[in-house]
Amino acid sequence: MTAPGRGRLKIFMGYAAGVGKTYKMLEEAQELRAKGLDVVVGYFESHNRQETIAKAEGLKVIPRRTIEYRNSTFEEMDTDAILAAHPQVAVVDEFPHTNVPGSERCKRWEDVQVLLDAGIEVLTTMNIQHLESLNDQVWHISGIRVRETIPDWVVQQADEVVMIDLTPRALLHRLERGVVYGREKAASAMQNFFRESTLVALRELALRQAAHEVKHRMLSDESVSPLDLEIDEGRHKAHKILVHVTSDPQTAMVIRRAKRVSDFLGAECFAVAVEPSSDFTNLTDERRTAMHRHLNFARDLHIETRILEGEETARMLVDFARRNQITQIFLARPRGGTWLRRNLVQRIVGMAKDMQIVIVSERE
Repeated sequence: MTAPGRGRLKIFMGYAAGVGKTYKMLEEAQELRAKGLDVVVGYFESHNRQETIAKAEGLKVIPRRTIEYRNSTFEEMDTDAILAAHPQVAVVDEFPHTNVPGSERCKRWEDVQVLLDAGIEVLTTMNIQHLESLNDQVWHISGIRVRETIPDWVVQQADEVVMIDLTPRALLHRLERGVVYGREKAASAMQNFFRESTLVALRELALRQAAHEVKHRMLSDESVSPLDLEIDEGRHKAHKILVHVTSDPQTAMVIRRAKRVSDFLGAECFAVAVEPSSDFTNLTDERRTAMHRHLNFARDLHIETRILEGEETARMLVDFARRNQITQIFLARPRGGTWLRRNLVQRIVGMAKDMQIVIVSERE
């Protein structure tokens, strides 16, 4: 539920460019304008799609802010100008966008948070592949690592998420007709990200996410009976997840997987590191940087982090798990040649027979 005085957030979500997210967002903006609401376009990317451009006609547009970076000029959404205009509704395209260095905030979703805090309702767009917990699955499906992501909690806080669906065959037909991109770019896209098999898998991922969003919002709905909530809350409390944080690059993947599962189960999630020194002075500069990066990544996903001091990693992890009633421990699968890592996993499995051990492997 939106806090008093805070603006509502509505996300139009799809599984690929061209399914109609921006068009639907502008269509709603026009309907709100027709009802007499003060609506502005804070940021809109047309991609030269004529139907979409036509949908924006008549809407008040807030000029973009220009930023100089490395001898080039870039345009970004002018959050301060939107705040000064203080409309009732702001249209903000491309929610996951990363702002150019020199901007006040790193991400566009952070700019949107500022607008919401000011009481402005925001309509925005994003694709499923930008959801942080799905980053690895999207990479395995498409072969492309998405770099611009949004933490799951940001999407979960939205008042409404509308899934814009279009069959992969219909989307490919739009590409072939040059509706989504110019014909040359469209031909290249269909050989890469827009292969039909990839689109089918992404659409399935999006539909599963939509079902999860419905369930999540039903549990948050005050109209659900207190007895149902009590039963469900008891079921969720039965699950607690621990993910082991190391400097290994696979750790980010393990954190995403654990977060995804904890969200589906409604479970608490802990990210726990075990090192001889809590300030990581025992580690090389490279490993120390990686540890801080992984712990900060977990915090960004709203996962509680802990650093345990000691050298008996397996025993300390399992002791922590028992004290905190952990039911599942997520570990990275040891890679070839790492005997110490294999031995650690074997010891944890042997000591935590009363818990479920999930060994997360990196798919080829």
